[in-house]
Amino acid sequence: MNANPSLLQRKYTRITTLIASRLHISLAEALNQFMLSKTYDLIRKGVADMHCLSDAYLAEEIILENSPQNIQNIPLTLSLHEEESH
Repeated sequence: MNANPSLLQRKYTRITTLIASRLHISLAEALNQFMLSKTYDLIRKGVADMHCLSDAYLAEEIILENSPQNIQNIPLTLSLHEEESH
């Protein structure tokens, strides 16, 4: 099910505000974290009706997704061996 675009925009604003408040960062930094998250992508695509989940829950998911221990596990570049196979 797809949500009304206007309602989604309001939800995005509330989630971004929660992220900024919980992490004590600027709204711009919170928006950046939100827009680059996998969670935002799932909400935007309407996967599993993620937009129906609470703002607080979604904000927490994004905070956890961007936590240092999760970021450490993301390779920044491909190794030389992986680049040759592409």
